[in-house]
Amino acid sequence: MNKQSGTTTDDTPREVTRKVSVAIIGAGTAGQNAFRQASKIKDDVVIINEGFWTTTCIAVGCMPSKLLIAAADRAHDANHSAEFGIHATAQIDGKRVMERVRDERSHFAGYIKKQVDSWPDHKKIDGRARINEQGLIEVNDELIAAEQIIVATGSSPFIPDGWAEKLGDTMLTSDSVFELEDLPKTMAVVGAGAIGLELAQAFTRLGVKVTLLNRAKQVAGLKDDDINNKAMDCLSHELTMHLGSEITDVGTQADEGNKSAFIKYEDSAGESQQWQGEYVLVATGRRNNIKQLGVENLGVKLDDKNRPKNLSKKTGQIGDLNVYIVGDANANIPLLHVASDEGYSAGSMVCENTEAAYIRPPATPFSIVFCSPQIVNVGMSLPEIQKDSELEFVIGSVSFDNQGRSRVMGVNCGLLHIYGCKKTDRILGASMVGPDAEYIGHILATAITNDLSIKDMLDTPFYHPTILEGLRTALRDVQYKMEIPFQSQDAQENNF
Repeated sequence: MNKQSGTTTDDTPREVTRKVSVAIIGAGTAGQNAFRQASKIKDDVVIINEGFWTTTCIAVGCMPSKLLIAAADRAHDANHSAEFGIHATAQIDGKRVMERVRDERSHFAGYIKKQVDSWPDHKKIDGRARINEQGLIEVNDELIAAEQIIVATGSSPFIPDGWAEKLGDTMLTSDSVFELEDLPKTMAVVGAGAIGLELAQAFTRLGVKVTLLNRAKQVAGLKDDDINNKAMDCLSHELTMHLGSEITDVGTQADEGNKSAFIKYEDSAGESQQWQGEYVLVATGRRNNIKQLGVENLGVKLDDKNRPKNLSKKTGQIGDLNVYIVGDANANIPLLHVASDEGYSAGSMVCENTEAAYIRPPATPFSIVFCSPQIVNVGMSLPEIQKDSELEFVIGSVSFDNQGRSRVMGVNCGLLHIYGCKKTDRILGASMVGPDAEYIGHILATAITNDLSIKDMLDTPFYHPTILEGLRTALRDVQYKMEIPFQSQDAQENNF
């Protein structure tokens, strides 16, 4: 990595143009955090980036999707308030909906731009980096020797082979869907993970006729069958879903002078079906962007899915190499808060100052899908718990179908499972679909992180009437099933 020359295409040696202590490749959430942290101690730090100098979250992820969902929820509430005696029909201006998504996205991006603009120009390099066989970084006309390298190149939407060519401009991904000038009339969404589920429901609520297809009979990657079944039940009230379907072909065809997309598939019963419409939104996951970077020239070994081997999940370091792969680039847990922590830790590790090299402990696993009802997973999953033969666990549950405040609000569809350890009286994990799941998830993540017992949780106040009372009901069910004596109401109370 510290060799002093490279070679050109004609084997002529090239001189190193710059020597640095730390080179960071990628300027998303993880890369920016790493740059800020490393720059506290090291003055000779560079950050290299191709494309936009902002984050996936702001440009094509969390923020534009939540802006779309916010508009969709307004429309849904207006159109579905008859049970409250309120009758209205939302008039949806598709162009204005998409315009606001982009305007607010630009507003958020402005904060990042201001921060990046404040960094010294000589420490920022705009261009595509490649690591050559000598372990040197080639970018533009520079050849950089770095003592430590942090790779934070993020991820891109995964597109099945041949789909881009077959679908052409009728194909959308999460990287392009927010550039639509207007809402389409029809759309197929392929993939029922977090991205596909959120966007399918949002477009449906905004008046787009959406069909959601997924290979597995599963939504949001749920691993608890009961929660998955409940989620499918709740979502099917407004979403047209074909789960357990196998797509056999995609393409375009002329329809009265207009080009439309089609999808041929076999449904869960094995029957041949075909969908036809304006756009196909491919939401089949994301893949890291390190394949073309040349990290193997640094001694990094990749598995068959281009994930780095010998990865420290605490710091992103690869074995004992002076190489760190963080954020979505390592394909470990592709979530913003994880990328942020990994970037911070890697930026700290490359500092020789021990005080600066504070490593944040791994966060409690925690994910939220912002569909309605929301879906949350915290801590260990049910299959992980079941695989550990030494764990004695119980499952405390509560249904939100008749939970007091949920019914008042007209959002009474959901189920929460809390996995409790009988030996320790601690929460191992939880899975939920239901109202206010994002807040219940945060409470459970805090409890797991701070090693709170079930008793500790039940000793805290739960205000009445709130949806959060459902959490208390599930905790009481855990306590009851662990046969710990307590004085309270029956565990299956309805919180009236």
